[in-house]
Amino acid sequence: MKWKLTIRKEVKVVSALLALSLLIAFSERKQGGTVCQDVLVELDNVHENHFLDEADILRLIERSGQAIKGVGLHRIDLKALEAKIMYDKHILDAELYGDLKGNLVVQVELRRPMARIIQEDAPDAYIAEDGTVMGVSEKYTSRVVLVSGPFVKRLLQAEDLTRLDEGQQLLAMIRYINEDRFWKAQIAQLDIDAKGRVTLYPQVTGQKVEFGTPDNMEEKFDKLRVFYKEILPQRGWTRYDRVNLEYEGQVIAE
Repeated sequence: MKWKLTIRKEVKVVSALLALSLLIAFSERKQGGTVCQDVLVELDNVHENHFLDEADILRLIERSGQAIKGVGLHRIDLKALEAKIMYDKHILDAELYGDLKGNLVVQVELRRPMARIIQEDAPDAYIAEDGTVMGVSEKYTSRVVLVSGPFVKRLLQAEDLTRLDEGQQLLAMIRYINEDRFWKAQIAQLDIDAKGRVTLYPQVTGQKVEFGTPDNMEEKFDKLRVFYKEILPQRGWTRYDRVNLEYEGQVIAE
């Protein structure tokens, strides 16, 4: 009896797998013979960074040189289209597929900016969460910390902060500022000289903060926090013009 029951269970499993295989094969055959009726763009933008919209994505597809509508879905080079879309640095990821209704579905995820590079002699740019340097947009301006100074030329040339040791340190520093409510509200700008030394400019207080290189970052921010919360309230918020954090265990204020 147990032997018969085991056979019946195995037959049911095999039948289910066979039915599933036939359904997948039918779906693939149907899709292969389906003509593309329309292009549907699904924009994943949970952070509401409106650098691109649906029309922008459709324009990228149109400029690919491929015929889309009226063409069999199986004849569309999806990998080439993905590469064309991903060429735009505002886009973190793109996935394309054809559905059973004959639509080409384009799922796009946008990058999130963390800082804005500003220059007097060249266009601005944004630094994304993953370190990618991407252009600004006429449609949208993100309120983020500003980054300036001679060192930004190297960042723009690298196109990705993770490609440089100094860039990785700077990226970690920007993340630290953005993830801390106090520093995100307090710090307006990071000015970086040619040697990678950082000067901070606060939102409210007038003094510049000579941070030095981003090494020992947490220790330096801890010293600055003590200075803001214990020293300035007693001595006056505008008393000092310059604060130096570069020396271990010291805060120099003038």
